[in-house]
Order: sequence, then structure tokens, then C-alpha cells
Amino acid sequence: MTRIYFSARPEKWLEYQSPLRSALGETGISFHLAPTFDDPEKVDYIVYDPKGPLRDFTPFINAKAVLALWAGVEGIVNNPTLTQPLARMVDSGLSEGMAEWVTGQVLRHHLGLDEHICRTTPEWQPNAPPLARDRKVAILGLGALGQACAKALSDLNFDVSGWSRNPKKLTGIKCYSGDAGLQKALRAAEILVLLLPLTQQTENVLDSKRLAQLPKGAVILNPGRGGLIDDGALLAALDSGQIGHATLDVFRTEPLPTEHPYWAHPKVTVTPHIASETRPESASRMIAENIRRGENGEPFLNLVDRGAGY
Repeated sequence: MTRIYFSARPEKWLEYQSPLRSALGETGISFHLAPTFDDPEKVDYIVYDPKGPLRDFTPFINAKAVLALWAGVEGIVNNPTLTQPLARMVDSGLSEGMAEWVTGQVLRHHLGLDEHICRTTPEWQPNAPPLARDRKVAILGLGALGQACAKALSDLNFDVSGWSRNPKKLTGIKCYSGDAGLQKALRAAEILVLLLPLTQQTENVLDSKRLAQLPKGAVILNPGRGGLIDDGALLAALDSGQIGHATLDVFRTEPLPTEHPYWAHPKVTVTPHIASETRPESASRMIAENIRRGENGEPFLNLVDRGAGY
């Protein structure tokens, strides 16, 4: 009997228990799935929600893996009590949701929709936008989510480039890496999308120096992590006109405090961390597949590199 501890908030248990049982049932594994266990030593796998109650992994001495429900693992990767293998969530639902949000926001800014939707007085200004092939979009971060967004935008004929820590090759995408590559990506980016993981190396990656490297009036989309941006530097760049607009979905503190200047800034759009959400059905299939792999002695999918931080 494989024992699986679902460590999450009560409302998550209500969302996940049925799809998880269904997905696990398809593996043929005999299992006991529950939100509580009296004896942590008998737990084989932990399904982990970062907002759940679990902080100390020490008692789970026989757990074969911790399977996170989130793609981001910055809140757990440095936990000294976590000695078990850690897998982050990478599933089709996350990728599809992120590609939809990013594509929608890129099209919004590319087409200049705000100028028409937010108009308060009659004004006839037939200023047609360029074609997508003439609009340069750069994506910082070419993991599963970044690749899904790059492909979706490339399929719409946008001129897409991407930057990642390690060299990548993607059909139809100009791929950069390293410091020199980051400068090339930034200097051409009329619309910049941030999809990097948050690590010591990427915190404040968009600081005043790099904001100045973007074309004047560039648009920034951040559905990645709030800590990727130096907030003070961004506000200054918006005020000076160096940055034309910022659409932000993630923040250092969430919910974003009501007094934060982003709320009132005319060149900032705030969305409440909705760019992509873990869907119980697709996430459950990924959890079940990793448990099946663990029970059959196969490598886990999406294991976190503790040194890299993701």
C-alpha cells in the first residue's frame, strides 16, 4: 500500500481528492491518499502545497519524494529539513494557461487596444499597428512555460527572441544565453516577458541598468515572479517614459498592498496572480505519473536542481 500525504489547505483537498484518486487509480498502484497521517514515518510521498501547513520535513524519514503543486519552488528549495527529492509542477494546464495570458497581453499592447477601450471622448485616430512580424518580443526564461509562450507568439508571426541561463535551440526563435545574450535580447525587445524562476541570480534581474537597455517606450509583462523586478527602478523608468507600460501579475507581497504605488500608476496594469493556475485534473495526472515512476524505480520527472534553485 503506497501512502500519500496531501499537505495543503482544506479547500485544496476538496479540489484535488477526486481527480487525484482518479489519476492514481489509472496507474494500478494500491494507494492510501489522505490529508493527515498519524505516523509520518509511514508516508511514501508528499503532495505539497506551499500555502499548506507543512514546514518541517524531518519526520518523513521514508518519503521517496516531495511533489509540489506549484511550478515555483523558491519558498521550499532552501528548507534545511527537506532532504527528499523535490519535483516541481510542470503540466499542460500550466503551460496552456500561461501561453493564453501572455499571448492576450502581447496582442493587447501590440494592437494598442487600451487607446481605444479606455477613450473617454470621441476621437478618430486611425493609427494602424505594425504587423506582428514587425513587432519584436523577447522572453526571459525558456523553460516549459517560456517555450510554450514563445511558440504561441511565433505561430502568430511575432518576431520572438528568448534568453535562458543555458543555451537553447528552438525552431523559429532567436535564442540567447549569457550576459552578452541578455543585452541583445533586451535591446531589441519592444515587449518584454519575464518568465524566469526566482533565484539569487535572477532577483532584481530587471534593475535600472537593464531597464535602460530596453528600447524607449518598451512594454514589460511579468507573469513570472515579483522579485525579478526592482520595483523602485521600474517606477522611475515609467515616470521618465523609458518604459511605456508594465502589466504585472506577480508581486513581492501578495495580495498587493492597497497602498502600493502600482495600483494608482497610470502606466501600470495589475492582475491578481491569474496568468496561470495549476489545474487539478492535469496536475493530478502529473503527480500520479511521478508516483508510478517512483514505485517502479524509474526517474522522477521535473526534479529540482537544488544548486540552481529550480
